Amino acid sequence: MAVKIQKVTLIGVGKMGSQIAARAAAFGNSVHLFDTNKEALEHTTNIIEYELKGYFQYGHVKCSAEESMGRISFHENLSDALIHTDLVIESVPEDLDLKKQLITTLDKIAEKHTIIATNSSSIPASDLENVVVRKDKVLNIHFYAPVLRTPMVDIMRGTLTSEETFLKAKQWIARIGCIPLIVKKPRMGFVFNHIWHSIMREALTTWARGYADYNDIDRAWMIWSDMPAGPFGMMDYVGLDIVYDIEMTYYRASNDPNDKPPDELKKMIDKGELGLKSGKGFYDWRNPEFLKPEFLQPHNA
Repeated sequence: MAVKIQKVTLIGVGKMGSQIAARAAAFGNSVHLFDTNKEALEHTTNIIEYELKGYFQYGHVKCSAEESMGRISFHENLSDALIHTDLVIESVPEDLDLKKQLITTLDKIAEKHTIIATNSSSIPASDLENVVVRKDKVLNIHFYAPVLRTPMVDIMRGTLTSEETFLKAKQWIARIGCIPLIVKKPRMGFVFNHIWHSIMREALTTWARGYADYNDIDRAWMIWSDMPAGPFGMMDYVGLDIVYDIEMTYYRASNDPNDKPPDELKKMIDKGELGLKSGKGFYDWRNPEFLKPEFLQPHNA
C-alpha cells in the first residue's frame, strides 16, 4: 500500500470544515484550510483555537492545543492549499451542482495521488464521480457535528473507488480517533444520518401539523435518551437552513410528499431564524433554557 495519509486539505471553513481541521491537527496531521472568504479564514483561526483548547477533555490526542494550531495553515489560493496533500475533503454547502463544480477543479489541480472526499451529509460519491478522471480516488468521508466530541465517521465507496483508496481512508479515520462506520452500498444519509433524517422528518411533521409543541418533543427525546438536547435543539445547532437543504435533498430523491420539509420551517428560515448561528431558531440561543434541568419539568404544572 502507498504511504499513509499525513497531509490533509479542507475546502470550506464553515462549522464542519474548521472542526474537522481541528481534529485532524490534534492527531498529528498537517492541515491546509482553504476558503475564498478572507474574513471567514481569519475568523476561523479564533474558532479553531477555542475548539482545540476545549477538546483535550474529551479523549487522548497526539498533540497539544498549541502544537495542533501550529500544524494548520490558512489559504486563499486553492493551488497552494493542495500542494503535497494526500487527502482533500470538501465541506461546502449541500448543493450537488456546487460540489460537482468544485470536485472537477480539485481533480484538475490536485496531485495524482491525492484522494478526493466529500463530507456531504446526504450526497453519495457515486453522484459526483462522473465529473473526475480519478474515479478510483473519490469517496464519502462524512463527519458528525460536533466533530471533536463525536468520534464516528461514515465512509462509503463510489462505484469505482479502489480498495487501496478505501483502506487508506479507513485507516486515517481510525488514526484520528474515530470509528469508521462502513456503508456497504450507496445510500443517502449513510449510516446514522439516514436514521436521523427519519427522526427529524417525524419531529417536524408532529410539530408542523400541531400534534405537539417542539419543546415537548424535545423533552420526550431528552428524557428517553439522556441527551442534552432533542431533535429541535440539534436542528438549531446544525442550522435550520442546512436542515432544510438536507431534507429537500431527500425529497427530490424520493418524490415522497412525506419527505418534503414543512412550509412552517421555510417561513422561519425566511425570517432569518436559523438557529444557533443567528441567535434564534426554535429556541432563543441567547438564553438557552432548554439546556437546563428545569426544561425537563412540566411547563404547565
